[in-house]
Amino acid sequence: MPETYRIGEAAELLGVRVETIRRWERAGKIKVRRTGGRQRVVPAAEVARLLAARRHKQQPVAAGSARNRFAGVITEVRKDTIVATVEILAGPHRILALTTREAVDELGLRPGVDAVAVVKATNVIVELPA
Repeated sequence: MPETYRIGEAAELLGVRVETIRRWERAGKIKVRRTGGRQRVVPAAEVARLLAARRHKQQPVAAGSARNRFAGVITEVRKDTIVATVEILAGPHRILALTTREAVDELGLRPGVDAVAVVKATNVIVELPA
């Protein structure tokens, strides 16, 4: 990773326009340095800080391609050092999700919390009844 990004590179990484970076600089939301030629460069640490802050501000989903959505209630959460399992009871269906412990902690997942299991699978297993 470079130590600094040109303003256009930083804007692209952050998904904004160059004008937004300039406005953020004037507002004190981002620290920008000047080169000897007076060009703006953004420290890589600033880009990382803004990307990390955005990760914690998840936007509500307006639409999605997954059609299998099961609203239910979390009945069990098991956390290990890195991974976690979340069991959701959605009607007669028991759904078990394997996720990261970090996601479980950030979302505050615990038994009794309403949740939606969104299932998007690339394969389907067919079983025959006994």
